Amino acid sequence: MKVAIAGAGAVGRSIARELLANRHEVTLFEREARKVDPESVPGAGWITGDACELTNLERAGLQDYDVMVAATGDDKANLVVALLAKTEFAVNRVVARVNDPRNEWLFDEDWGVDTAVSTPRILASLVEEAVSVGDLVRLMTFRQGQANLVEMTLPDTTPLAGRPVRKLALPRDVALVAILRGSRVIAPQRDDSVEGGDELVFVAPEDVEDELRTALHLA
Repeated sequence: MKVAIAGAGAVGRSIARELLANRHEVTLFEREARKVDPESVPGAGWITGDACELTNLERAGLQDYDVMVAATGDDKANLVVALLAKTEFAVNRVVARVNDPRNEWLFDEDWGVDTAVSTPRILASLVEEAVSVGDLVRLMTFRQGQANLVEMTLPDTTPLAGRPVRKLALPRDVALVAILRGSRVIAPQRDDSVEGGDELVFVAPEDVEDELRTALHLA
């Protein structure tokens, strides 16, 4: 893929290195010339200029990119970058960093954001996931308000133990995408059973999370 990243701070550079290691083509936008350091991310392209300015995006040929990552430390800038990428250049996928969780509600499709990543929320979710058994924990949001990645660790005494996946009474539009059992990652098939202690990972619309929570507690 061709990926553009707005913001070449520690976060932007780290994302770029990971993508380059996976053989993607990466261009970094950095408005402060003193922070432009090609040697820090070998193999990446660099554009000195503000990604909030249309002319800089045009100069990069953003319409030819597959993904825009708005990774600056300023939520306002990230929203502007996301909106320009989606509305002016029709970039297929826009990922935006949320610095202040209080602004998370803004990062939706109205602002051109396909996926919003809030580090504080993710860290809080991971803490909850590590200590919560028998409760539904939201790990990540896909397309704000449409679907979430959620997890539940089944208690050892769950009445669902031994039940095959095909017999789980899941709510509408919910997909079980993985079963984590010890060190194993299981891509669930219809006849695979769930056991006490399993971590079940689902993609689920927000409006059926309560139904899913209830279904996983019922025999």
